[in-house]
Amino acid sequence: MAKNFVSNSSESTRMFKSDLLEALSKVKYYIPLIVYIPIIGFLTWKSLFDVKTPLLEFIGWIAFGLFIWTITEYILHRYIFHFYPSSKWGKRIHFIFHGVHHDYPNDVNRLVMPPSASIPLALAFYFLFDWLLPDTKIYSFFIGFIGGYLFYDMVHYALHHANFKSGLWKRLKHHHMLHHYSDSTKGFGVSWMFWDDIFRSKFDKK
Repeated sequence: MAKNFVSNSSESTRMFKSDLLEALSKVKYYIPLIVYIPIIGFLTWKSLFDVKTPLLEFIGWIAFGLFIWTITEYILHRYIFHFYPSSKWGKRIHFIFHGVHHDYPNDVNRLVMPPSASIPLALAFYFLFDWLLPDTKIYSFFIGFIGGYLFYDMVHYALHHANFKSGLWKRLKHHHMLHHYSDSTKGFGVSWMFWDDIFRSKFDKK
């Protein structure tokens, strides 16, 4: 398949003429932890002490939220981030959301989602699941969902900047690097690879 431009250095590119929008498009890898860990703490308090969710039920809803995150991560990456519009504005939006990462995969300031994008998405998912789930279950469920998102962001950063020697992490890094440098139409799982097996988007073993 034809290869697009890919920078192998840590350089970046300017995306916006506005200095404010340009600043909002960049973020240090630890910022999502600062934003969302207090929210997880608040949701834990709401679930365990305010609405008094039983402990086993609390754990079960967290596990369910994490599971739903794994399929959400795969769907977002495959069908949203890798949707290629034909219009000029569509191509521009695609570049802002994901194309820039494929062109500059080692840009340390564009490896995790900036709060300017993640917070509106998180709110949209929160209200969607609050509507779908039984009363008060959103608190423990969303701990797992947001925890899965944080795990994804931290893993994604590590896959680009850590040197794993063996084991699962090395295989996960190899999987993601193939997505970047070999075939971007496969390997959409970032922090979890099993959905690529299920949806037949994994790389050939050879």
